[in-house]
Amino acid sequence: MESSIRSGSPQPPLFKAIASSTRQIYQLLKCISFTAKVHVQITQDGIRFAADHSRVMQGVAFLDKELFTTYTLNLAENEDGALPQFQVNLAAFLEALQIFGASDLAAKQAKAEAEPYRSNLRNYRPDAFSHQTLGVPGTCCLLYEEDGSPLSIIMEETGVKTRCNMVTYTPEQPDDIPFARDDLAFKIIMHSKWLLDSLSELAPMSPTKMTISASPDAPFLALSSSGALGSASVDFTSGRDLLDTFTIETKWSQSFKFDLVKSATEAMRVASKVSFRGDGQGVLSLQFMVEVEGGTTSFLDFRFVPYIAQDDDDDDDDDEMDSDESRGEFS
Repeated sequence: MESSIRSGSPQPPLFKAIASSTRQIYQLLKCISFTAKVHVQITQDGIRFAADHSRVMQGVAFLDKELFTTYTLNLAENEDGALPQFQVNLAAFLEALQIFGASDLAAKQAKAEAEPYRSNLRNYRPDAFSHQTLGVPGTCCLLYEEDGSPLSIIMEETGVKTRCNMVTYTPEQPDDIPFARDDLAFKIIMHSKWLLDSLSELAPMSPTKMTISASPDAPFLALSSSGALGSASVDFTSGRDLLDTFTIETKWSQSFKFDLVKSATEAMRVASKVSFRGDGQGVLSLQFMVEVEGGTTSFLDFRFVPYIAQDDDDDDDDDEMDSDESRGEFS
């Protein structure tokens, strides 16, 4: 960390974005903090952060350029015109965003994480984007001067500037988990709170697996699990009373590692809705719609590989994850 800002280079930086607050950025990135490093790609429309867990779970947070008051990408400064991409340590990046006004938040978060899993799941945090949550009365600048340079976070508050230089690593982005949107078995849109409630009902059984079933007939959606302490299930049988949209082409049932699905609970807390989809290969897609201040809508994408397919070779399918992240599947 440096306490002063070095003079600007003769040429404009490759990328520079300024935000009046970091709370939306922090909360969105916190949702994919299940891995140490994330792959970062800077585009003209926003910044893509992708996390991967052993090729059986992937999460993407897309920070739309509308989250920033200033957003500039100078591809002309890049020799081959390619989009800038690299890896960063996400834990360190999140810690840097907490420089101002986050000491109380960090203490509360540590206390919440020390509570039993069930109570932690039910912490919906309805004020996740309030001024009390990581409010930064100043500006935050993200600066990437050139390929291979550090990603700098520059905070300015009441005339005081602090710069954190994050080490960037050579990008080693794994292939995206393929998801066949032209071969959907079902698509259900529901309030993300209901999904969070369901996991909290299953968690006390200490399950290792969770089975997700979708059917054209009631129950339209069923979540079940069994563990050392017993079994439990949650059925959604009330149709549009709980499910905003449900299109089910064929009966679908797959099992997933419970702890992996649990990793998406932070997204369930801050999102308003979730698009629940399964394809013909058994891959599960959860896309969360997050409404942030200023009327901007952001999306978080998660994909999960079922147990039966975790050892299969999916290289033949090159359907990419980034086609969903900046637009919603909520129509």
